[in-house]
Amino acid sequence: MLHMVSTQPQLRVAVAGASGYAGGEFLRLAAGHPHLEVGTVTAHSNAGSRLGELQPHLRSLAGRVLAPTTPEALAGHDVVVLGLPHGASGEVAAQLPDDVLVLDLGADHRLASAADWESFYGSPHAGTWPYGLPELIHADGAGAVTGHQRDHLAGARRVAVPGCNVTAVTLALQPGVAAGLVRPADVVAVLANGYSGAGKALKPHLLAAEGLGSAAPYAVGGTHRHIPEITQNLRSAGADDVSISFTPTLVPMSRGILATVTARLAPGHEDATADDVRAVWHDAYAGEPFVDLLPAGQWPSTAATLGANTALVQVTLDRAAGRVVAVVAIDNLVKGTAGQAVQAMNLALGLPETAGLVTEGVAP
Repeated sequence: MLHMVSTQPQLRVAVAGASGYAGGEFLRLAAGHPHLEVGTVTAHSNAGSRLGELQPHLRSLAGRVLAPTTPEALAGHDVVVLGLPHGASGEVAAQLPDDVLVLDLGADHRLASAADWESFYGSPHAGTWPYGLPELIHADGAGAVTGHQRDHLAGARRVAVPGCNVTAVTLALQPGVAAGLVRPADVVAVLANGYSGAGKALKPHLLAAEGLGSAAPYAVGGTHRHIPEITQNLRSAGADDVSISFTPTLVPMSRGILATVTARLAPGHEDATADDVRAVWHDAYAGEPFVDLLPAGQWPSTAATLGANTALVQVTLDRAAGRVVAVVAIDNLVKGTAGQAVQAMNLALGLPETAGLVTEGVAP
């Protein structure tokens, strides 16, 4: 069904889970993508409703009626996006043709280790798909970069879109890991997270009355499901031994992640300067269309990434502590989810990687 791109094709895309935040964000981006035509949109409990009742900001698609999520409804499309709860994508994907590009926004196919999946998610592993973080560094563990994950996405017909927190932490630290500059066996990551990352489920702790004016940690003490995925990525970047203390915190904003990640300088690099550290990050991200190392002294903010597929990065050295400090801001629904899916989709189909994506945020 799919054909490699040569000119200006229009590819039909179906979105399962279109009533959720991730599915809705993909539709927002798809509506402005020069090569996509939105086909069927589906949901589970919201099937039969008009999309505009649940996603009123999607004006060009407001009249679409949500179909039930079935293989029949998803048939006949070039691309299928699965914005389903964790554990639900595998069964649906198994019933789709091999020549259809399937993008899984959930976690089902991200992990290479079945044991890690079963330990953190408590269900059988659905299998491993090509990983959709194009900027992920592949390194040999001796300080040499051997490639990037985008090299493995061309022609893919199944793509596992990374977790939002994972994206932020990986982009924050991987240059130092790949260069052998930091010790991945002593990583500390603390994140401020917008509430949309928790999904649309009506839970008391996610209500505005509970969240406004409050900051609250969750999944503390090594229990967050993104930990094995972060570890997997840092190993890709050359780490042989990874230990991470990872603590996310819900803060009263709808979108965004601000990740502050620190790691000790590796043996042999104790005399590194802040300029030395910055040079490593600069070299790692030079030429990346969606990852920007900010000018020295300017720190990322989530507001500056709102609506954009941009990761804003800053790094420095805490000399007294002997730790590198890297800070990354992303929009969790764009670079953290749907925008990253579009980026990976573009690479898989032979389209320009930047097609349908913007780097300009919305301010104020």
